[in-house]
Amino acid sequence: MLTKDKDDIRSQIEMLCLDQLVPEDHLVRKLEAAIDFNFIYDLVSDKYCMDNGRPSIDPVVLFKIVFIQYVFGIKSMRQTIDEIQTNTAYRWFIKYGLNEQIPHFTTVGKNYVRRFKDTDVFEKIFAKILEKAVSAGFVKADAVFIDATHVKANANKKKFDKVLLEKEARNYQELLEQEINEDRELHDKTPLDMSKKKTELKETKVNRTDPDSGVLRKNEKEKCFAYSFHTACDRHGFILGIAATAANVHDSTMLDEVLEQVKKNVGKPEYVAVDAGYKTPYNCKTLIDQEIRPVMPYTRPMTKTGFFKKYEFVYDEYYDCYICPNNQKLSYRTTNREGYREYKSDPQICKNCPYLSQCTNSKDYTKLVTCHIWAHYVEEAEHLRHTDLNKEIYAKRKETIERVFADMKEKHGMRWTTLRGLKRVSAQAMLIAACMNLKKMANWMWRSGKTGPNPHILLQKLRYFMKKHGFRHWWKPCLSAN
Repeated sequence: MLTKDKDDIRSQIEMLCLDQLVPEDHLVRKLEAAIDFNFIYDLVSDKYCMDNGRPSIDPVVLFKIVFIQYVFGIKSMRQTIDEIQTNTAYRWFIKYGLNEQIPHFTTVGKNYVRRFKDTDVFEKIFAKILEKAVSAGFVKADAVFIDATHVKANANKKKFDKVLLEKEARNYQELLEQEINEDRELHDKTPLDMSKKKTELKETKVNRTDPDSGVLRKNEKEKCFAYSFHTACDRHGFILGIAATAANVHDSTMLDEVLEQVKKNVGKPEYVAVDAGYKTPYNCKTLIDQEIRPVMPYTRPMTKTGFFKKYEFVYDEYYDCYICPNNQKLSYRTTNREGYREYKSDPQICKNCPYLSQCTNSKDYTKLVTCHIWAHYVEEAEHLRHTDLNKEIYAKRKETIERVFADMKEKHGMRWTTLRGLKRVSAQAMLIAACMNLKKMANWMWRSGKTGPNPHILLQKLRYFMKKHGFRHWWKPCLSAN
């Protein structure tokens, strides 16, 4: 039978409650039930005057609007406000009625500039949500997975200047210099005067639109300006720490900072799984010295094709020398400023060696083998790589940290940044991580019934009971074959 809609239904007046318009299983209900957002008042109380000035917009509402943007992956704040205008579930979440005026889209930006800039409010919000997930028993941080992903900057890749900048010193430079001189003294060498080290300059492209971003070289043709989000997560995909840097900052240099965040938020882990980019002597030393088991992959030798690999030169610990494939000795010469011990061969012997063409292209017929003063830490990590435990943990990377990055870009709008400047991007990264944790925690609480009775879970249990006891219908049991 053909049915036509009524013409006057749009102007019909109905008596209803806003709560009736939001489905029982909507995500905003899960978010509201998962955590009490009133903790935000305590975090921002010192940013507002309590007894003077024009009444402000509720700070909880401001942050809930940001949560809506990042939880539901809305591209911009302007679009978020437009969505809230017509979405009853979003209005229910921020506790605004159908006739109330939603704050202007510039309000959040102005509050950031005037109140929250250069504060730790975003870090505290992230920590509070993570703390709630830990107390609910959802976080399993015995194994931590650390990696970085690139996010395109909001910058024109054609507008940049080439400048010479001083190369930044490594954060462990002082420790390295101290151990270099100790190693030289053990070998009866004069300690190096590190104050005479030459200042190294490097040419860097600085973007005019966003100077804090860095050049990302995806391949030989495509280049762009981007940021790196250095992230740590647990076995269940909860983000335990995140830090933003320019894209030209190498991943391995950020292990310390991210690990400190993890230790501050959830305590020291037992295992840390990273990819090959983090397999440096200092990182191996950092983890092993803290009694954290490094979980690192195999790294192939970088030797040229047709030449002997480094592992073919055997180290003799007693005589402190290397033995080449022709059974000749490479003796210790010095420890350089980069922390590498240098072992050199005798050119008079190498000159007539039948394996010379497979060993070196040196014009003075000298083979040089280097070994870092912290190389034994790398060897220990390589030894652990062959254990079943390390293989099992490393196999979880694709299910944990890689999935976190995929969700961050596909579902939460982080293929490119909408803000400019490292501080703003860092705040954005922290809020996105907080929203991802909040969303996962809310869904898990709802499924487990920790946020109240769940009719969907009860229905599933009822169906299971009926199937188990042979009920075809809810009012009568299944008839027997007789």
